[in-house]
Amino acid sequence: MHEVGIGLVGGGYMGKAHAVAMSAVGAVFDTALRPRLEVIAASSPASAERYRKAYGFARATANWHDLVADPAVGAVIIASPQETHRAIAEAAFAAGKPVFCEKPLGASLDDTTAMTAAAEASGLVNMIGFNYVRTPATRFVRQLLAEGAIGTVTWFRGEHCEDFFADPSLPATWRTSGRANGTMGDLAPHMINGALALMGRIAELSARIETVHATRPGPAGPVAVDNDDQAQMMVRFASGAMGHLFFSRVATGRKMGYAYEIHGTKGAIRFDQEDQNAVWLYRAEGPQANRGFTRILTGPEHPDYAAFCQGPGHGTGYQDQIIIEARDFLEAIATGRPVWPTFRDGLDVARVIRTAFNAAADGRWHSVPDE
Repeated sequence: MHEVGIGLVGGGYMGKAHAVAMSAVGAVFDTALRPRLEVIAASSPASAERYRKAYGFARATANWHDLVADPAVGAVIIASPQETHRAIAEAAFAAGKPVFCEKPLGASLDDTTAMTAAAEASGLVNMIGFNYVRTPATRFVRQLLAEGAIGTVTWFRGEHCEDFFADPSLPATWRTSGRANGTMGDLAPHMINGALALMGRIAELSARIETVHATRPGPAGPVAVDNDDQAQMMVRFASGAMGHLFFSRVATGRKMGYAYEIHGTKGAIRFDQEDQNAVWLYRAEGPQANRGFTRILTGPEHPDYAAFCQGPGHGTGYQDQIIIEARDFLEAIATGRPVWPTFRDGLDVARVIRTAFNAAADGRWHSVPDE
């Protein structure tokens, strides 16, 4: 059994998730390549040491350059702020080390393009952290669509809605400043990636992007919010199907509203991440009186479920999605073969986002470039 030393940049919310995943993945999936927690980097020596003790890394540093250069680190996971992603990834590829990067890939389309170019020029394994498309339920939906279970798809509606900024009295934070930290940079990439995974390329779109709460309380008075609270797109997929995408951080009552509905000529599918272990399937067959949506609970017969639990309907959770990501990353390193989604998939999402901002600015339909 071979091992690979893991270097993790960032120890916060997602850093912890990746540390836990790398600690558990070998036992869950019996991977041929086993991760070894070598170095964690954070913004200060104190926080890095705190994370080292909490997560079980061998060493800590406040300088990510030292992490990338460490000979014991064989692969790098980036879970730091978006504006740091490009420099870390380019350095890691230059050092000959595979990279897993949290979404969005870069803080801008230029960063994302450069990171994708560096990844592909290096020939090294590269992955991006779109975890929600990895649930057993959504992977099952992808199988249903590939099998033609609902016929020719005619319509897709997707959303990623949460309410962590629904209250206008909440104070301004780093999330309320900078385009990359708005809803289009934070929540939208997940559902755009989901739409691309389920439906294929978006050919053209029209968009509206807005700030609902223009100011928020600050230490010295109201602070202007300079990024978006919510956005919507009308889209036309390359397949010809129509669609609508909506994203919001002010959707009162929604906690993890990553949801989609797909209509086809022979049926329909519904899914909501707040009930992530269920798929609703409608088949247009049999007597009309007997037709209706069937709730299918995921179980060992669905993709990746059995590794976590032998009981149908017992369910998987958020952390399990990150463990599946870890399995995919280790498998890619072990085999040398790319495992979806790669940096290029992150670039596809970034192109849709740039196109949406352009469309929102002039109120017209825009084609989405594919190169």
